[in-house]
Amino acid sequence: MSKMTRLLSLLLAVAMLLGAVSAFADEVVYERSDDEEIYELVLGDFGAYMEAAEAAETIDERFALEAKAEAYLLDSAVMIPNTTQGGAYTITRIAYRTIPYVNWGNDDDRWGTMVVAKELIAKEDREDMKAVWQKAVLGEAEYDAKALLQEKGYTLSNEYKTTFSTAPVTLDWLNTSSQSDTEITVQTVDGLVQYNNFGQMEPKLATSWDISEDGLTYTFHLREDAKWYTSEGAEYAPVTANDFVAGFHHMLDAQAGLEWLIDGVIKGGNEYYAQGGAWEDVGYVAADDYTLVITLEHPTSYFLTMLTYSCFLPICEDWYLSHGGVFGVEEYAAASADTATYTYGMNTDVSSQVYCGPFLLQKLVTDSEIVCVKNPNYYDADKINLDTITWIFDAGENPTQTYNDMVAGVYYNMALTEASGTLALAKDDGNYDKYAFVSDTTSTSYFGGLNVNRGTFALASGAVASPKTEQQKIDTQTALLNKNFRKAMQHAFDKGTVNATSRGEDLKYTNLRNMYTHPEFVQLENDFTDADGHEFKAGTMYGEMVQYYLDQMGAKINVADAVDGWYNPEAAVEYLAAAKEELGDSVSWPIYIDVVYLGSAKANTAQAQAYKQVIEGTLGAENVTVNLLEATTAEDFYACGYRATSGEAGNFDMFYGSGWGPDYGDPNTYLNTFLGGGAGYMCKVIGLF
Repeated sequence: MSKMTRLLSLLLAVAMLLGAVSAFADEVVYERSDDEEIYELVLGDFGAYMEAAEAAETIDERFALEAKAEAYLLDSAVMIPNTTQGGAYTITRIAYRTIPYVNWGNDDDRWGTMVVAKELIAKEDREDMKAVWQKAVLGEAEYDAKALLQEKGYTLSNEYKTTFSTAPVTLDWLNTSSQSDTEITVQTVDGLVQYNNFGQMEPKLATSWDISEDGLTYTFHLREDAKWYTSEGAEYAPVTANDFVAGFHHMLDAQAGLEWLIDGVIKGGNEYYAQGGAWEDVGYVAADDYTLVITLEHPTSYFLTMLTYSCFLPICEDWYLSHGGVFGVEEYAAASADTATYTYGMNTDVSSQVYCGPFLLQKLVTDSEIVCVKNPNYYDADKINLDTITWIFDAGENPTQTYNDMVAGVYYNMALTEASGTLALAKDDGNYDKYAFVSDTTSTSYFGGLNVNRGTFALASGAVASPKTEQQKIDTQTALLNKNFRKAMQHAFDKGTVNATSRGEDLKYTNLRNMYTHPEFVQLENDFTDADGHEFKAGTMYGEMVQYYLDQMGAKINVADAVDGWYNPEAAVEYLAAAKEELGDSVSWPIYIDVVYLGSAKANTAQAQAYKQVIEGTLGAENVTVNLLEATTAEDFYACGYRATSGEAGNFDMFYGSGWGPDYGDPNTYLNTFLGGGAGYMCKVIGLF
């Protein structure tokens, strides 16, 4: 049986399942299908490309094969990259690049070295500082942000205040993969290494390390002056190699979305947490109190870059055990369910955790305030510029007040947007002309996902309920399983128009992203010829390779940043016509697409309205009708998509509020999130696993 015949047969079988007939009524009833079958239908060859990349003999071959895999992922149209961070008009009191500068991991959330002024920084002064930083990177100047600010008449501040809209759900940094959790906790714990503000890796809790000749064994020598402290600053215990082993063991036990990152990297890791293997076979050992030995499955060129991500952080073993912690996958699952005895890292009690980083978490009040205070006994205290970091709750319901607070000195950094009205406010009072600059974009990629195997049509409370009939649910799912229909949807998505609702017309393209991985994330070290005989020159950027393979596939996508690289209304109409021919009488038109938005957030509401306008305007409301479903609370909004616990729990047909920041310096840090079988964390955004 040919692959096409096999896929068409599978599609027919899925359609039959979706249209199951109730034994007690004449009407059809929607039934969710098997995740594995749907994954095979929409992303069947993606895993094969990724396996080939993992088996590559050179880094250059690996990058080229990953580029081919990414091209396949994009061409499948199950997801569509839309924006990245930055690229917005911004006003700030923060000096240019005084925190870790790196495209991956958690280090860019470490704010202790931040240099801030009490006054807003004029845009020309920021440009001057940027120029000095750029020379310093080349070794042509010294970058002293404090001195530069003071020379220009600014007053230094020792505090930083910002906003939060989602409070941490845990203080256990190894039991979460959520940015809203780790943005807070990463201030309070150090790792083995850390990047500086020039993008250079430096020792942190490890003072040095050795790598075996075969590239399999890394031996880290730890500093002996690092301590664990309670939230009130009382010394509790030294940081030892056993704490790193305990942290890794706990991370694998917790299985909170970090564990899959080490699959195929750390010897015995996957076998332990997924296959019931013995912990003694895992390559994570404390040779003595201050020597940590990590053994890899195979030489991994990017391994050191992985160490800045939270899955490699330590925990205080003694503290963990004394607060109900246990080791073992099944043992942990049982113990953590008993909240009366398991009290480790509770977000309701800052004293339920101990800290070894520059800050102590001393206050956490959901929907109010979070406060970290500098630990004066921290081993590197002289390098920490801030005494306090404060997050103040802001659900985005009153952006005018937030702007006024920013101008008054309550906050230290703020993006100005069209939809919120803050851009207009800054233009009216002159702050736009004096202080506004366009912020740098980052390696984080936000994207939209089409739910190809929907399992939820209302929250448990009954909120945010889909108005679709059973037949309409079936029709939507059948259509979304058709590749040409998905392509029609994605090429009708005028991202520039949607983005303009928040950024304004003049900046509507500046932060657009059109591929999952940052297009300049890595580059070839040498000339490379792929299996088909195409030669890529040394220095070729990763995005250029992805573009080449997309062109070979006949895809109509431009992967460059800062352009609307997917929007193609003519192609969208053509794909729709092809889909209608293929689908025939198996569906009734229009197809209804549910999109959830937060009614209390002006920007989010404007984006949803714009999305409906561009999709229906291009494809015709008689073919595709977008249902805008209002979530009246932030909790309901996040439950529908961002915090949905699985693909089945996602309450949407199209969700464009997910994003991924890379964890280490290889494209597979993005791409692995779409592996099948439950391994890919972001498969839930397309309704799977």
